[in-house]
Amino acid sequence: MASEATQVESEPRAGGPSALLEVEDVFKRFGGIHAVNGASFLVRPRTITALIGPNGAGKPTLFNVLPGFSPGDRGSIVFDGESIFRRQPYEIARRGMVRTFQITKSLAAMPVIDNMMLAAPDQPGERFRNLFVHPRAVRSREKEVRAEAMELLEVFNLTKLADEYAGTLSGGQRKLLELARALMAKPRLLLLDEPMAGINPTLGKRLLDHMQRLRREDGVTFLFIEHDMEVVMNHSDTVVVMAEGRVIAGGEPHEVRRDKRVIDAYLGETFHDSEQEGSA
Repeated sequence: MASEATQVESEPRAGGPSALLEVEDVFKRFGGIHAVNGASFLVRPRTITALIGPNGAGKPTLFNVLPGFSPGDRGSIVFDGESIFRRQPYEIARRGMVRTFQITKSLAAMPVIDNMMLAAPDQPGERFRNLFVHPRAVRSREKEVRAEAMELLEVFNLTKLADEYAGTLSGGQRKLLELARALMAKPRLLLLDEPMAGINPTLGKRLLDHMQRLRREDGVTFLFIEHDMEVVMNHSDTVVVMAEGRVIAGGEPHEVRRDKRVIDAYLGETFHDSEQEGSA
């Protein structure tokens, strides 16, 4: 039986599919606890969707289920018209859904530039035979990948650290490196787990501006978990709100921040009152 969870939608791209990601009645249980308890929502192409909710709402668990890092118990996840429910993470990544982690996963004993280049798709040099049969193609593609990596490192102010070991970077720098590396994979849907955490405001603004540009120019779709309400309300097209493993509300930011269910479960009256004062 379908749950009564909110179906969250945003505007589709003209001529494109009605939804890039469709999540319906997804459940994930740990022992006797339903961490995700029938979550359902939609993400349209070329949009930025924020996933919010109180601690214990099930957001990180859902973020693990979507790209296959943790298999869901039951439900449906359709990405670009194809079911990816309980598929392997590498299969989902190849289809264009890539995620970052709240706790960064950089390869500490490798230089920053190598961390970046490893994420690039379609590298003939990954096949040993091509090193001898197609050496020119290998060198050409490696040159392209390095140039792409350096361009992204410049966006996130990491160019000077390209040859440093990733393990020597600060926490905020490692988070930026992980985001830049995810973009090297040419994702169609990028899942970001608290991208603003540990990043100074200047770099945070640069990151948000780059997200908007990627959405506008390259058609990248974003789904992100975030606790910074200023970021959520001012930089997302759609907000999905979870509580106790379910989606309790969703819509445009101005709609969600006035929703009584959201105020009671997460935002609180103080936030609501401050919003009203700010708009007065």
